[in-house]
Formats: sequence, structure tokens, C-alpha cells
Amino acid sequence: MTIKEYMSNNHKECDELLALLESAVEKGNWDNAVELNEKFKNETLKHFEMEENYLFPMFDEKASTGGCGPTQVMKMEHEQARTVFPKIEESLKEKDSDRFFGLSESIMILIQQHNSKEEQMLYTMIQNLLNNENDTIVDGLKSYEQK
Repeated sequence: MTIKEYMSNNHKECDELLALLESAVEKGNWDNAVELNEKFKNETLKHFEMEENYLFPMFDEKASTGGCGPTQVMKMEHEQARTVFPKIEESLKEKDSDRFFGLSESIMILIQQHNSKEEQMLYTMIQNLLNNENDTIVDGLKSYEQK
């Protein structure tokens, strides 16, 4: 498995959790929604951390970007997404489905656009630059994800 495939698959796993969360809210299953939101939030944040603390620094070092290249834009988008999680939690506590769906749509659009940039551009750049270390990096990503 390539770095690009591994990270893209991880995106899909997070997307599936969001879809399950939206389905639970649609059905009014608030307890399940709270659990699914926790999973969605934790998996998404773990993905961000995997990139920010493991993958991006390797790329930045090898590409000599000094952390000011495309990874900086991705980190800013991660921060935007992080601000939505507490609002989603509030909407679930208040059982406010209208607010929840407004927020879930916002985070879904943000994440879809973000993931598209990563999958179409950044992961390709990372793959090309770090291809010689692919297996070691994928093993590192797997162990990082299990933390």
C-alpha cells in the first residue's frame, strides 16, 4: 500500500463515520449520535495529528519548505475544522437537529474540499518525494494511528 492510498483510505473511514452520525441524528437516536460524534471527532483529530506530527514534517524537511509550503495551508484548514467540533457537540447535547445539520454540512464541505486537495495534490507530492521510504512510512502511519 502506498502512502497516498493509506491516507486516502483514512479519509474515507472518517467520511463514513460522519455519514453514520448524520443518520443517527436523522433517526433521533441522540445517544448513538453522541457516541458516533466522539468516534468521528477522535478519528478525524487523529488523522490531523498523524499528518501534522508525522507525515508533514518529513515532507517539509525533504522538500525544504521550512513548513511554509502546502502543508501550512492544510494545517490552517485543520484548525478551521477543529473549531466546528465543540459546536457539533453542543447541538447534540441540545438535541438541535437543525443546528446539527447546518454544522455537519459545514464540516463536510470543508473536509471534502480539504481532502480533495490532499488526495489530488499533496499526497501525490509526498508520494513522489518520499517513495523510497514508502513501506517504512506506511508502517509508521499504522503504528501512529493505533496510539
